[in-house]
Amino acid sequence: MGVIARVDDYLTRFLDHQHLPPNLDAAIRYSLLGGGKRVRPALAWFSAIACGGCGEASLPAGSAIEMVHAFSLIHDDLPAMDDDDMRRGRPTLHRHTNEAMAILAGDAMLSLAYEAVLTHPEPAIALHLCQELGLGTRRMIEGQVYDTLGGMPGSLSEIECVELIHRNKTGALLRASCRMGAISAGASEAALDAITRYSEAIGLQFQIIDDLLDVEGCSQALGKATGKDQAAGKKTYPGVLGVDQSKLLANQLGKAAGDALGELQAMSLGDTTHLRAMGEMLTNRSA
Repeated sequence: MGVIARVDDYLTRFLDHQHLPPNLDAAIRYSLLGGGKRVRPALAWFSAIACGGCGEASLPAGSAIEMVHAFSLIHDDLPAMDDDDMRRGRPTLHRHTNEAMAILAGDAMLSLAYEAVLTHPEPAIALHLCQELGLGTRRMIEGQVYDTLGGMPGSLSEIECVELIHRNKTGALLRASCRMGAISAGASEAALDAITRYSEAIGLQFQIIDDLLDVEGCSQALGKATGKDQAAGKKTYPGVLGVDQSKLLANQLGKAAGDALGELQAMSLGDTTHLRAMGEMLTNRSA
């Protein structure tokens, strides 16, 4: 069974034990189990392995991150936010059900995420995971506020504003995914530092590629509308740096991620091959 299948199996079994109202349960499953590349739990899984642990130990953490990610997408799609009708090639949750259920399903998943990490058998690690989840979630929300409602420090340049938005809005959960996977494996401070630098590089790179796909991508391949960022006047890397410079920066971040993995590999804790492959996948993705 591959990583995606293991994550989906864990999430399904976790929800089976919650005994939620049937309509709420159906709404959560529609969004949480309705596709997706499972990038965040995969990063947690492979970070645990790279730090000398086993992937299975990261499942509560990775699944929690995936629930927070799903909650953020549900709320991001609402009319008060990005007002999107499609997600992953099918109707967004508020179109599939209604706005009230979409809000409540997102709220429920945020709560369930903390319940998931608290299943870790070691209290100290469970506490550390909760702290990382809380920080990642808060920073993700801060990034969304900066992106849609403003409030950034007035002293920042335009490119610094874009970086502040995306290190939080997108990068924070990717950073938390890697760190929580490493923490689940009992990583040392040195290993956690290397994983953090890797995650911060790919987190920013991921958003730059996303910005480029919004400009150059195909809406059918992406499963959502393209060109909306530009139409909404949002700050993006191509909008500030241009397409060519954005691609150059994405490649530089890919190299920084590889360098961090080289340091981690030198510690001889575990296999970093899959993290390296994921970095390359994020660099070259087309959807």
